[in-house]
Amino acid sequence: MNKKIVVMGGGNGNFNVLKGLKDHNTELTAIVAMSDSGGSSGRLRDQLRQLPYGDVRQCLLALAEEQSNSGILKDIFAHRFSEEGDLSGHSMGNLMLAALTEFSGGPERAIEMASQLLKIKGKVLPVTLTRTDLHALLSDGTILEKESIIDTYGGTPGVTVDYVYLEPAAYSYPPSIEAIQEADMIVFSPGDLYTSLIPNLLVKGIPEAIVESAAKVVFVLSLMTKPGETTGFDSANYVEEVNKYIGKTGKIDVLLTNSDSLPEKSVKRYAREGSEPVIINMEKTSHLVGDIAARPLLSEGTQIRHDPNKLAAELMSFFK
Repeated sequence: MNKKIVVMGGGNGNFNVLKGLKDHNTELTAIVAMSDSGGSSGRLRDQLRQLPYGDVRQCLLALAEEQSNSGILKDIFAHRFSEEGDLSGHSMGNLMLAALTEFSGGPERAIEMASQLLKIKGKVLPVTLTRTDLHALLSDGTILEKESIIDTYGGTPGVTVDYVYLEPAAYSYPPSIEAIQEADMIVFSPGDLYTSLIPNLLVKGIPEAIVESAAKVVFVLSLMTKPGETTGFDSANYVEEVNKYIGKTGKIDVLLTNSDSLPEKSVKRYAREGSEPVIINMEKTSHLVGDIAARPLLSEGTQIRHDPNKLAAELMSFFK
């Protein structure tokens, strides 16, 4: 019987994990945060009063069939308009999901229809159907409202994120709870901690389902810090924050980290943007997780990112 894997997060992190796992014999479910407020999906959300579909689109593309008509449709789905005008910057996939929502009468059916069109391997589920916004309280008392503002904040020296919350409160989408309950493994994707992963954990019912689940929980640690969000964070800081929002220490069975050396030129380039490699603090982190697995996970190229195939191979090895 194929193992059931739930992948939770957003952005490129979810995309890379799903893209790699797609080629393995698994039953995949992507649970996606729905608090995005920037870019194409944010504009459509405000104009049409719909949920933001940016991260949903990314997951659908990661899981889509590559061949024949589905492959062509995938390319169309990924297209982004570049010319000046009302469509400038819009993703065709976001527009299609918005149209399918109006056509079908709701986001659940729209995602199902897009999944069928792209012939995806697995399921993509919104973590909530509540229209909500992400807020961050900073250590100096400042409140950043909306995900896009937190994402582009960039930071102020000496000021950190105190905590994040959703306004209004969001309630879990029942199929997402069911997927967590039935999972053999739950994967927390790498990526922006406060704007991609933790928004899922702010939805009522999700932390409780994770705590009660018998699934192996694997946290894929980010390679680089995010300016303004996780500046100065080491591995223990990441785990402590996730534990705080889950509501239980020790629920993470494996912290999967990268053992490859990062290219010096790329590290220097990232440093100019305020981003640094995440340091593995073995002493502090070992008390917070069941195991720390350091594996070669780096992709080739100038971008410091996880390789989808290496990542998937290591995740599947935890079943052996």
